[in-house]
Amino acid sequence: MVFKVFFQSRITEVPVREKTQVLYVEGESVRDVRKKIEDRGYNIEFVQEVTGAFLEYEQQNEDYKVLEI
Repeated sequence: MVFKVFFQSRITEVPVREKTQVLYVEGESVRDVRKKIEDRGYNIEFVQEVTGAFLEYEQQNEDYKVLEI
């Protein structure tokens, strides 16, 4: 499954919408995805599973790259 992760680049940053970044990660569950990227020092705001038409829409975005860990 593919998950969309909304995050701030530093754990010490307060979440601000304009600075939120997105990362796509393959994983089995939300917990699995959080575990895979916990060593990167991100302030994770939200993890969302992406499937069906929503996944097709996201794949059309030029910034769409799935991180396989």
